[in-house]
Amino acid sequence: MFSPPVERLITELSKLPGIGRRTAQRLAFHILRVPEDEGLALAEAIREVKEKIGFCEVCFNLTDQPVCKICADERRDKGLICVVEEPGDIIPVERTHEFDGLYHVLGGALSPIDGVEPEDLKIAELLRRADDPAVREVVLATNPTTTGEATALYIGDALAKRRPELTVTRPASGLPVGADLEYTDEVTLGRALQGRRVIG
Repeated sequence: MFSPPVERLITELSKLPGIGRRTAQRLAFHILRVPEDEGLALAEAIREVKEKIGFCEVCFNLTDQPVCKICADERRDKGLICVVEEPGDIIPVERTHEFDGLYHVLGGALSPIDGVEPEDLKIAELLRRADDPAVREVVLATNPTTTGEATALYIGDALAKRRPELTVTRPASGLPVGADLEYTDEVTLGRALQGRRVIG
Protein backbone atom coordinates (compact mmCIF):
# COMPACT_ATOMS: atom_id res chain seq x y z
CA MET A 1 0.00 0.00 0.00
CA PHE A 2 2.88 2.38 0.83
CA SER A 3 6.36 2.66 -0.62
CA PRO A 4 8.92 0.43 1.15
CA PRO A 5 10.60 3.26 3.15
CA VAL A 6 7.22 4.48 4.49
CA GLU A 7 6.11 0.93 5.22
CA ARG A 8 9.35 0.30 7.12
CA LEU A 9 8.86 3.48 9.20
CA ILE A 10 5.28 2.45 10.06
CA THR A 11 6.45 -1.04 10.99
CA GLU A 12 9.21 0.30 13.27
CA LEU A 13 6.91 2.86 14.93
CA SER A 14 4.27 0.19 15.56
CA LYS A 15 6.82 -1.74 17.64
CA LEU A 16 6.76 1.04 20.26
CA PRO A 17 4.67 0.27 23.38
CA GLY A 18 1.08 1.47 23.09
CA ILE A 19 1.44 2.26 19.39
CA GLY A 20 -0.82 0.32 17.04
CA ARG A 21 -0.59 0.33 13.26
CA ARG A 22 -3.07 3.19 12.82
CA THR A 23 -1.22 5.44 15.28
CA ALA A 24 2.07 4.43 13.65
CA GLN A 25 0.67 5.54 10.28
CA ARG A 26 -0.36 8.93 11.74
CA LEU A 27 3.10 9.39 13.26
CA ALA A 28 4.79 8.38 9.99
CA PHE A 29 2.71 10.87 8.01
CA HIS A 30 3.48 13.57 10.57
CA ILE A 31 7.22 12.88 10.20
CA LEU A 32 6.83 13.10 6.42
CA ARG A 33 5.01 16.45 6.71
CA VAL A 34 7.44 18.26 9.03
CA PRO A 35 10.49 20.08 7.63
CA GLU A 36 13.44 17.82 6.92
CA ASP A 37 15.53 19.25 9.77
CA GLU A 38 12.82 18.36 12.32
CA GLY A 39 12.54 14.79 11.08
CA LEU A 40 16.31 14.37 11.08
CA ALA A 41 16.52 15.91 14.59
CA LEU A 42 14.25 13.10 15.85
CA ALA A 43 16.40 10.49 14.11
CA GLU A 44 19.55 12.08 15.59
CA ALA A 45 18.05 12.15 19.10
CA ILE A 46 17.25 8.43 18.86
CA ARG A 47 20.73 7.64 17.57
CA GLU A 48 22.35 9.73 20.33
CA VAL A 49 20.53 8.04 23.21
CA LYS A 50 21.28 4.60 21.79
CA GLU A 51 24.98 5.46 21.50
CA LYS A 52 25.52 7.49 24.69
CA ILE A 53 23.07 6.23 27.31
CA GLY A 54 23.97 3.22 29.40
CA PHE A 55 23.43 1.94 32.92
CA CYS A 56 24.90 3.31 36.14
CA GLU A 57 27.61 0.99 37.49
CA VAL A 58 26.10 1.27 40.99
CA CYS A 59 22.30 1.38 40.71
CA PHE A 60 21.61 0.54 37.02
CA ASN A 61 19.70 3.76 36.38
CA LEU A 62 20.06 5.29 32.91
CA THR A 63 23.01 7.66 32.58
CA ASP A 64 25.57 9.05 30.15
CA GLN A 65 28.32 8.69 32.78
CA PRO A 66 29.77 5.62 34.56
CA VAL A 67 27.86 6.65 37.72
CA CYS A 68 24.49 8.44 37.59
CA LYS A 69 23.89 11.88 39.14
CA ILE A 70 21.89 10.45 42.05
CA CYS A 71 24.60 7.99 43.10
CA ALA A 72 27.25 10.69 42.70
CA ASP A 73 25.32 13.21 44.85
CA GLU A 74 27.03 13.41 48.25
CA ARG A 75 23.88 14.89 49.81
CA ARG A 76 21.91 11.67 49.29
CA ASP A 77 21.40 9.31 52.25
CA LYS A 78 23.70 6.37 51.48
CA GLY A 79 22.04 4.22 54.15
CA LEU A 80 18.70 4.13 52.34
CA ILE A 81 18.11 2.23 49.08
CA CYS A 82 14.82 2.31 47.15
CA VAL A 83 14.39 -0.68 44.85
CA VAL A 84 12.36 -0.14 41.67
CA GLU A 85 11.66 -2.26 38.62
CA GLU A 86 12.59 0.15 35.82
CA PRO A 87 14.52 3.43 35.46
CA GLY A 88 11.25 5.27 34.71
CA ASP A 89 9.99 4.37 38.20
CA ILE A 90 12.61 6.65 39.78
CA ILE A 91 11.00 9.78 38.33
CA PRO A 92 7.67 9.63 40.23
CA VAL A 93 9.47 8.76 43.49
CA GLU A 94 11.78 11.76 43.05
CA ARG A 95 8.79 14.04 42.36
CA THR A 96 7.37 13.28 45.81
CA HIS A 97 10.38 14.93 47.52
CA GLU A 98 9.86 12.34 50.28
CA PHE A 99 12.90 10.20 49.51
CA ASP A 100 16.53 11.34 49.78
CA GLY A 101 18.32 7.99 49.55
CA LEU A 102 19.76 6.03 46.65
CA TYR A 103 18.07 3.71 44.15
CA HIS A 104 18.52 0.25 42.73
CA VAL A 105 16.91 -0.64 39.39
CA LEU A 106 16.14 -4.34 38.98
CA GLY A 107 15.44 -4.23 35.27
CA GLY A 108 12.02 -5.86 35.59
CA ALA A 109 10.08 -8.15 37.91
CA LEU A 110 10.11 -11.88 38.54
CA SER A 111 7.78 -13.73 36.20
CA PRO A 112 8.49 -17.45 35.75
CA ILE A 113 5.67 -17.68 33.17
CA ASP A 114 7.54 -15.15 31.01
CA GLY A 115 10.90 -16.75 31.76
CA VAL A 116 12.12 -13.96 34.07
CA GLU A 117 14.08 -15.60 36.88
CA PRO A 118 16.13 -14.00 39.71
CA GLU A 119 19.35 -14.26 37.71
CA ASP A 120 17.75 -12.19 34.92
CA LEU A 121 17.37 -9.20 37.25
CA LYS A 122 19.86 -7.12 39.23
CA ILE A 123 18.98 -8.91 42.48
CA ALA A 124 22.47 -10.30 43.19
CA GLU A 125 23.89 -6.79 42.80
CA LEU A 126 21.29 -5.44 45.24
CA LEU A 127 22.16 -8.10 47.81
CA ARG A 128 25.84 -7.17 47.54
CA ARG A 129 25.00 -3.49 48.04
CA ALA A 130 22.86 -4.34 51.05
CA ASP A 131 25.80 -6.22 52.64
CA ASP A 132 27.39 -2.82 53.33
CA PRO A 133 26.92 -2.13 57.07
CA ALA A 134 26.20 1.52 56.21
CA VAL A 135 22.91 0.45 54.56
CA ARG A 136 20.20 0.49 57.23
CA GLU A 137 16.99 0.30 55.16
CA VAL A 138 15.89 -1.09 51.80
CA VAL A 139 12.55 0.13 50.46
CA LEU A 140 11.01 -2.40 48.04
CA ALA A 141 9.06 -0.07 45.75
CA THR A 142 8.27 -2.62 43.06
CA ASN A 143 4.92 -2.15 41.34
CA PRO A 144 1.85 -3.33 43.28
CA THR A 145 1.14 -6.05 40.73
CA THR A 146 1.32 -9.83 41.08
CA THR A 147 4.85 -9.91 39.66
CA GLY A 148 5.91 -6.84 41.64
CA GLU A 149 4.63 -8.34 44.90
CA ALA A 150 6.34 -11.67 44.17
CA THR A 151 9.59 -9.83 43.47
CA ALA A 152 9.35 -7.85 46.72
CA LEU A 153 8.68 -11.02 48.73
CA TYR A 154 11.60 -12.83 47.11
CA ILE A 155 14.02 -9.96 47.76
CA GLY A 156 12.70 -9.39 51.28
CA ASP A 157 13.29 -13.04 52.13
CA ALA A 158 16.80 -12.99 50.62
CA LEU A 159 17.72 -9.83 52.54
CA ALA A 160 16.36 -11.24 55.81
CA LYS A 161 18.58 -14.31 55.45
CA ARG A 162 21.71 -12.26 54.67
CA ARG A 163 21.23 -9.39 57.12
CA PRO A 164 18.49 -10.03 59.69
CA GLU A 165 19.13 -6.64 61.33
CA LEU A 166 18.44 -4.74 58.09
CA THR A 167 15.10 -2.91 57.92
CA VAL A 168 13.19 -3.92 54.78
CA THR A 169 10.07 -1.89 53.99
CA ARG A 170 7.40 -1.67 51.31
CA PRO A 171 5.40 1.49 50.42
CA ALA A 172 2.16 1.44 52.36
CA SER A 173 -1.45 2.00 51.33
CA GLY A 174 -2.15 4.54 48.68
CA LEU A 175 -0.90 2.59 45.67
CA PRO A 176 -3.78 0.90 43.88
CA VAL A 177 -3.27 -2.78 43.14
CA GLY A 178 -2.47 -3.35 39.50
CA ALA A 179 -1.12 0.17 38.93
CA ASP A 180 2.36 1.17 37.76
CA LEU A 181 4.48 3.69 39.69
CA GLU A 182 5.00 5.62 36.47
CA TYR A 183 1.31 6.61 36.37
CA THR A 184 0.80 7.25 40.10
CA ASP A 185 0.30 10.86 41.20
CA GLU A 186 2.84 12.46 43.56
CA VAL A 187 0.49 12.83 46.55
CA THR A 188 -0.54 9.16 46.53
CA LEU A 189 3.02 7.95 46.09
CA GLY A 190 4.30 10.40 48.72
CA ARG A 191 1.84 9.10 51.31
CA ALA A 192 2.73 5.53 50.42
CA LEU A 193 6.43 6.27 50.99
CA GLN A 194 5.73 8.05 54.30
CA GLY A 195 3.72 5.07 55.53
CA ARG A 196 5.99 2.30 54.31
CA ARG A 197 5.93 -0.83 56.44
CA VAL A 198 8.34 -3.54 57.45
CA ILE A 199 7.80 -6.83 55.63
CA GLY A 200 8.70 -10.31 56.78
